[in-house]
Amino acid sequence: MKTFAGIVVALAVTSSAARADDWTTYRIPQSGTSVDIPTSVFTEQAGKPDGYGQQFRTSDGAADLTVQAVRRQQGISPAAFLATKQPPSGIVYKRIASNFFVVSSIKRDKIWYDRCNFTSRFVHCVLINYPAAEKRQWDGVVTRISHSLSGG
Repeated sequence: MKTFAGIVVALAVTSSAARADDWTTYRIPQSGTSVDIPTSVFTEQAGKPDGYGQQFRTSDGAADLTVQAVRRQQGISPAAFLATKQPPSGIVYKRIASNFFVVSSIKRDKIWYDRCNFTSRFVHCVLINYPAAEKRQWDGVVTRISHSLSGG
C-alpha cells in the first residue's frame, strides 16, 4: 500500500513540463522568428508582448513562455540591448556573444530564462518562467526551446 501511495504522490507532483509530448513550430511572420514550443505544456494564450509575438502559459498558470521579436536598433550589441532591459541583480547564468545572449536566475521561487538572438533587423527572444522546484522536469523543455530559436 505504501508503494501505491508513493506512486500517487509522485504523479501528483509531476509538472506539466514532464508531459511535453506535442510540439509545434511557432512562427512570427513579420520578423521570421521561429521556435519549437510544447503545445502539451503551454496550452493557453496569455496576451501579446511588445513588438511581435505571443505569450503562452500552462493551464495551472505556474509557468509561462513569451516568444517575441522587436526591431533591432541599428548597431546595438547584445550586451547593450540587455543593459537597456535593466535585468535584476543576482543573475545566476549569463552568456553574451556577438549575436545572442542568455540570462537566467531565480526570483520568487521561479526560474526565469531569457534568450535573445540578433539578426540585422530584429531581436528574436524567448522568455520562460517556471517553478524552481521543478527545474529537473523543465531542463529538457527549456533546452529544446532555446536551441530551436531562430530568426530570418
